[in-house]
Amino acid sequence: MCGISGIIYFKQPASNLQNIIREMTNAMAHRGPNAEGVFVNDNVALGHRRLSIIDLSNGANQPFTDASGRYRIVFNGEIYNFETVKAEIKDCAWRTSSDTEVLVEAWARWGIQSLSKFKGMFAFAVWDEYEKSLHIVRDRLGIKPLYFFQDDTALIFASEIRSVLASGLVPKKVNERAIHDYLSFQSIQSPISIIEGIHQLPAGSFLLIKNGNVEQKSYWDITQPSKDYEYGDVKGVQQNIYQLLSNAVEQRLVSDVPIGAFLSGGIDSSAVVALMAKVGKTAPETFNISFDEKDFDESPYAELIAKKYKTNHHKIVLQPTVMLDELSNALNAMDTPSGDGVNTYVVSKAVKQAGITVALSGVGGDELFAGYPFFQKYYKLNQRKALWNNSFLLRKMSASFLSDSSKWKQLLQTKTASIEEIYPVLRQVISPANIRKLTKRDTFNESSEINKLLTAYNGKLQSFPAFSQVSIADLLGYTQNTLLKDTDQMSMAVALEVREPFFDHELIEYVLGIPDNLKYPHYPKKLLVESLGDLLPAEVVHRKKQGFVMPWHHWLRNELKDFCEQHINNISNREFFSRESVLALWNDFNNKESNVNWMEVWMLVVLDYWLCKNID
Repeated sequence: MCGISGIIYFKQPASNLQNIIREMTNAMAHRGPNAEGVFVNDNVALGHRRLSIIDLSNGANQPFTDASGRYRIVFNGEIYNFETVKAEIKDCAWRTSSDTEVLVEAWARWGIQSLSKFKGMFAFAVWDEYEKSLHIVRDRLGIKPLYFFQDDTALIFASEIRSVLASGLVPKKVNERAIHDYLSFQSIQSPISIIEGIHQLPAGSFLLIKNGNVEQKSYWDITQPSKDYEYGDVKGVQQNIYQLLSNAVEQRLVSDVPIGAFLSGGIDSSAVVALMAKVGKTAPETFNISFDEKDFDESPYAELIAKKYKTNHHKIVLQPTVMLDELSNALNAMDTPSGDGVNTYVVSKAVKQAGITVALSGVGGDELFAGYPFFQKYYKLNQRKALWNNSFLLRKMSASFLSDSSKWKQLLQTKTASIEEIYPVLRQVISPANIRKLTKRDTFNESSEINKLLTAYNGKLQSFPAFSQVSIADLLGYTQNTLLKDTDQMSMAVALEVREPFFDHELIEYVLGIPDNLKYPHYPKKLLVESLGDLLPAEVVHRKKQGFVMPWHHWLRNELKDFCEQHINNISNREFFSRESVLALWNDFNNKESNVNWMEVWMLVVLDYWLCKNID
């Protein structure tokens, strides 16, 4: 796990290219405290910060060159099956035991076709000295971030926005369309970013820069599985899920540094730990963040799993106010604004301080196995889609009696029950009506980025079962842009690598094809639980889901009131916000008006904090 950066000039390069790439690389030193390196040659520069995970020697530092000297690579992430790919390469005198060397040697032999061989999370750039071309690649699911900016003179890329900005070559102009998406979904949806002109490279895509031309292509499509699967036999489906998830866990245990696992005591993290105990060579190191407050303490369930699988269990007791103590650190860690993420920072820091460099996480189980309530909402709506689609005028008339900010009003006004219309409403934090009120921007009537993306996928999505349509929408939307992004930026802020077995692309391809009748969650994630046999105790499976919830509504009105008020006042004066509406929202929140959620206030506070730190 590392940070990468680079510049390729189309014409005359800057005279201080060496200094520029070092500034970019230094801006994300937190991602790689173990080593740094740069490569500068004519019109191209590559930078790297290394967090050493596999092959800790200096020989594996980057930028790394293949044996022929033709290719130079900077790589962020992990190739979990690198030993398998390595076995295919018979004509190489290996210099290291790193996955980086396997990656560049595979590229030297198969070029872009080598991507089909890799299982992992990655963002990397490969400079071809002979062709004078640069490939920039992002993993299939967008687990590792990659941002780029292009103008007439150059293309600049990096793992983080702040690294791109550190080049000094990109105007610090806020993208107002991104503000719309942030307020809608608490994060900024790919392919745009908070800065105008800086884009996120879409998941499963690559850029090719050659002879002054930039070409973007997709090499993996979530709606096109690589194999044809059979789902007629229920037991067979369960066995396949078990095997695929077991393989995903085993592959993510490869490491030359201490490795552990987050163990909340829920179904997903318990499943990962159970499989770690089954396929691992040593007892798992497990970590549970516990609290004295019973309302959100899950430690008894985590201890149940730890005892069952004889893990080396670490119970880290935190006071809820640690969130307040760490707040400035967490906010400073945000490379891009997020309404969530503080929790992830605190947990990651506690695990890192316990001596762990790599941790497995159960994140992703809800997205794959219909773990959220809105899965069933969409399923039931989809069952009645003919009636829904044919009742638009009646529904529109009924919607006129509801508040403009009501989700029900928005749902009733959708023309069809298609996933591209329904999903953005179900995942929405602030309604379009309230966003327009806060911003006074008529252009925010436009579709969100996730709506545009799902519309482009429309024909393909309709061929999937209803639950899988929601899974795909969530993997393209909330999962990639909030969940995975927060996991990356908050864990890397403390130099902790997090691996997510549920985001294994082979597992995802298989599960997305499973019919709804097999996946229906008669109890939480029934198909996943039954696929694991007796690995999970009934107490874990059937307990009430608690979640990692802090009393933010109380803090914002009390301990954080002065902090919030400062940023609310500040953001109300920014050109794209309505001062009157923003201050009215803050006033209504403090008066405990039922129509204002703490998250609406907090998102404005976080956004202003980020702008003050990175733009002003």
